[in-house]
Amino acid sequence: MAENVLAVYPGTFDPITLGHEDVVRRASQLFGRVIVAVAAGHHKKTLFSLEERIAMVREAVKPYPQVEVESFSGLLRDFVVQRGGKAMVRGLRAVTDFDYEFQLAGMNRTLMPEVETVFLTPSDKFQFISSTFVREIATLGGEVDKFVSAEVYERLRQKVAGLLAG
Repeated sequence: MAENVLAVYPGTFDPITLGHEDVVRRASQLFGRVIVAVAAGHHKKTLFSLEERIAMVREAVKPYPQVEVESFSGLLRDFVVQRGGKAMVRGLRAVTDFDYEFQLAGMNRTLMPEVETVFLTPSDKFQFISSTFVREIATLGGEVDKFVSAEVYERLRQKVAGLLAG
């Protein structure tokens, strides 16, 4: 383990899935400290508020004492550099993710040459899960309990019920 290395795992986490949790687990085995950086998501319409997403992520990372949760807005580069990050963790589910993530890693290398991008793949059983799929299935009345933790599932159930009632 790189004990003195701080890694940042950024994302919107709307909501955090079991795939995200698996990447956090893997990152926590590689790095001394990990910050899960929850994006304010100003460029995306999120189902959950920033505060709700932070709460869900904090619940999910409780088993990992070296993992912290923070929010950020603006340039990810500024967040990573201000905290002294030396690695950025990105999850790859499939080949379709690779092209975008490869371009993003190249841009990030230009913006912060002192930070390495590390790609981690989730376990096979989580590779097809995405927050987008989970949100869509949940809002259309489908079951998503296999893709998220029990806590996230309950929050999703309540959020969808509120949307349908409102």
